[in-house]
Amino acid sequence: MDHATTYIILVAAFGLFMAWGVGANDVANAMGTSVGSGALTIKQAIMVAAIFEFAGAYLAGGQVTKTIRKGIIDPSVLSGTPELLVFGMLAALLAAAIWLLIASHFGWPVSTTHSIVGAIVGFAAVGIGVDVVNWGKVGAIVMSWVVSPVTSGVIAFALFRSVQRLILDTDKPFENAKRYVPVYMFMVGFIVSLVTLLKGLKHVGINFTMGESYLLAIAVGIIIALIGAVKIKNIKWDPDADKDFHFANVERVFVVLMLITACAMAFAHGSNDVANAVGPVAAVAGIVGSGGEIASETAMPPWILLLGGIGIVAGLLTYGHRVMATIGTGITELTPSRGFAATLAAATTVVIASGTGLPISTTHTLVGAVLGVGLARGIGAVNMKMVQSIFMSWIVTLPAGALLSILFFFFLKGIFM
Repeated sequence: MDHATTYIILVAAFGLFMAWGVGANDVANAMGTSVGSGALTIKQAIMVAAIFEFAGAYLAGGQVTKTIRKGIIDPSVLSGTPELLVFGMLAALLAAAIWLLIASHFGWPVSTTHSIVGAIVGFAAVGIGVDVVNWGKVGAIVMSWVVSPVTSGVIAFALFRSVQRLILDTDKPFENAKRYVPVYMFMVGFIVSLVTLLKGLKHVGINFTMGESYLLAIAVGIIIALIGAVKIKNIKWDPDADKDFHFANVERVFVVLMLITACAMAFAHGSNDVANAVGPVAAVAGIVGSGGEIASETAMPPWILLLGGIGIVAGLLTYGHRVMATIGTGITELTPSRGFAATLAAATTVVIASGTGLPISTTHTLVGAVLGVGLARGIGAVNMKMVQSIFMSWIVTLPAGALLSILFFFFLKGIFM
């Protein structure tokens, strides 16, 4: 294949840029609730995200990548002209990355999944032909954009209602917080370890049966709950704390839980959204490596997951604070107990989606969850103006990704063909 080395260098550079965009925009979403609720400072949030996003991307990032790559375009149509798919994937990466840079600059929490799907559909439909696009698959992805915020919103609403009923609206909220928070910790540990065991460890060569996975996940959940219970036991009642805010002591118990949930969300996010950056990279590497043969699936080389993990962390470090502010304080006022409900609901939804290979948007999921928590306190607790502007940025994302990708596709085609 002509220009093989050039294609690999370009796709690695564009993939890194796209992963940077995921870090700047999407990871900030995942950490925004922790910062907004006061459970973590920005510096701490960046530390937590850097470690757990990287772990999620590297250990559990394989499953969704296949959906993004082989689902949207029919590769068999392009078997005679593999370079068109190479140009398309390069164009899609660059287009999505530029749109994420623009959105992050303005603090808009947009969807990286939207951006890359829009970009791939754009170059394929206009540059190659409408038949190349698997519209059924695109329809399923579009459905997931409605399903994911609604699902996470409902889970968050139910979770926060349970917190209100079991803890906040009782005679002894502080004692009840100490009693019930370890139960929530068990849920967090169980859900995240289950996704790692079921789908994450396959590409490092470790396989467990379904039964073994469930038993191990329960064990991890119990260990996390016990560690949390020990930490919580040391939290003493502070008579001065409740003067300004009635539940200040209770929220101190929830800070411990929020830390665990923030780690879980970062891990779940890394496993789900690294695919947006590395899927197209793997596609191009596969075509170039096989001398122009288009396989419907290619193995994910470790260097590509590593590239994705590094890019995500770099994006978060340099630009993440802008979007964090929008999610953390813009939609509704968050406390650790509210932030926990939103984050666990979003992580659960992402985990379910990762397990089924559906490329949902973490952003939509998290915004839906924060909305759910806000609505559990009444519609007045939600900043509807902010919600409106977020929805608008979501609508613009698809066409923006598609248009940019069409431009870059013809540009690259003009240079190399």
